[in-house]
Amino acid sequence: MHVGRIMKTDLVTVSMETSLLEAREILMEKKIAHLLVVDNNKKLLGVVSDRNLKENWASKVTTLSAHELNYLLDKVNVGMIMSKAVITTTPDTTIERAAHILQTNRISALPVLANGDLVGIITTNDVLGIILQAIGINKESLRFSVLVKDHVGVMADVTKILKDEDVNIRSLFTWPEKEYPGVYQLVMRVDAKDGEKAINALTDHGYKVLKGYTKDLSAFLP
Repeated sequence: MHVGRIMKTDLVTVSMETSLLEAREILMEKKIAHLLVVDNNKKLLGVVSDRNLKENWASKVTTLSAHELNYLLDKVNVGMIMSKAVITTTPDTTIERAAHILQTNRISALPVLANGDLVGIITTNDVLGIILQAIGINKESLRFSVLVKDHVGVMADVTKILKDEDVNIRSLFTWPEKEYPGVYQLVMRVDAKDGEKAINALTDHGYKVLKGYTKDLSAFLP
């Protein structure tokens, strides 16, 4: 899956001259967290987030009246507070790479550029939604895992056992156990109705199945 498949293309953009008051109203009305700041040619200049607005909003501890505060805030524009060093991505970037960029840079959105043109935006919520969909968590399923050694053929062996039992694997992914080098958790989801059959089949073939949280994994090591 690539960014271009899930990015939002119905973009909400503003100019540098947009006031903070107007920017806040747009964010609230559209129920979004980021505004893309563009020039007259729709070229990306910066990004303003709801966090930027909160950080630059007037403190509640002030002697100014609400009218005076609104007057002052109407004189401050997004060009004064926007983030100019914007990290962007492209439509052909993979979802996992986009997730890595978001996490590494501790940001919550990536504008998407194609040949320098602004074509979309992708957020952490978009990425998380796809990941959850990919692992099948939105379906009626049962999750379990086995610890396996990292060697050629282990995944083929596990999947063949389930295939022979006519168990359909909804999703499958792995992650390394840092405490045990060379050992991976092979995490699977199958239809809830096939859960017991899948676990029994793997157990019969010598695999120790984890069905929930276990603090000490030593008894489940391959």
